[in-house]
Amino acid sequence: MKINEIIKHLEQYAPLQLQEDYDNSGLITGDKNWETSSALVCLDCTEEVVDEAIKKSCNLIIAHHPIVFSGLKSFNGKTYIERTIIKAIKNDIAIYAIHTNLDNVKNGVNEAIAQKIGILNSKILRPKKDYVKKLSFYCPVSEAENVKEKLWEAGAGNIGNYSHCSFTTEGQGTFMGNEDSQPTIGKKHSLHKEKEEKIEMVVPSYLKSLILNTLFEAHPYEEVAYEIYHLENVHQNIGSGLYGELNEPMKTNDFLLHLKKVMQTDCIRYTDIHKDFIKTVAVCGGSGSFLLDDAKRIKADIFITADFKYHQFFDTENDIIIADIGHYESEQFTKELICGILNKKFTKFATHLSSINTNPINYM
Repeated sequence: MKINEIIKHLEQYAPLQLQEDYDNSGLITGDKNWETSSALVCLDCTEEVVDEAIKKSCNLIIAHHPIVFSGLKSFNGKTYIERTIIKAIKNDIAIYAIHTNLDNVKNGVNEAIAQKIGILNSKILRPKKDYVKKLSFYCPVSEAENVKEKLWEAGAGNIGNYSHCSFTTEGQGTFMGNEDSQPTIGKKHSLHKEKEEKIEMVVPSYLKSLILNTLFEAHPYEEVAYEIYHLENVHQNIGSGLYGELNEPMKTNDFLLHLKKVMQTDCIRYTDIHKDFIKTVAVCGGSGSFLLDDAKRIKADIFITADFKYHQFFDTENDIIIADIGHYESEQFTKELICGILNKKFTKFATHLSSINTNPINYM
């Protein structure tokens, strides 16, 4: 199988267009047309991880964090980044990163955390804005169902947990082709009247080009009449963080011990315990301090994330408990998530969880 088949499946699950502006997800080294039979999955790609890939005969490394975030001006091995890239290139190993695009999908990194903790009925903590548009177009009644089916297949018409969403009104369309027209219905220089449907669907912004191309290919008219509207709606399944509820409230100390156990962390930094019980829980894998106000807004009892700075802990104002479990610890199960995504699709493709602990932080 070619590496590109793996990439396509991963990007169907977490499209590259969903990554943050600062990110560098995607294929970093190697050729997508290389053949591959196994992949090593890790959180961070380091020199040791590349050595592990060589030992296990994996020519593809799938990492959560990109080894390169910004441009490299030299490759002389003076930094661990350069040495890792050089070693991968020398050994014909492709490195692929799936980072904030996997953070920003509903069933991504944060859902993996939620499942470990036991959070139910999870929702996106800060849904993305400007990710939803409305497509309206006009189509002959006889072809309307076929065109709708094609657009649904391409990803149009999804609202939250519902697919195949559309709204249709019937009316009469008129048109007259000029000398250069090639009408599929009607004749040149003759006013034609046709029973048409006005069909409206929501469209994710990142799929706009694909869906428009699908519309043009499926539609019977030479010139397709359509409009695209910007919507203020948020995308319910794309965004930062996650929140939900425990099946039953837990005493706060018991919950912190439970959290330490299931997230396999040696240290939790947490603020004053001013709540006796924990019921509503907000989470964000990695650096999530920017979501504190969102966690307060939904009245979470506790916000679990990493990389809080000293002064930011004061911002709880006794409205919420912050539990900083560590960056690596919060995302360590992303490896299992990625393997699960691949194993479900490619039953004969070997995925290996890296055994290297790449956490640069130690605890005493």
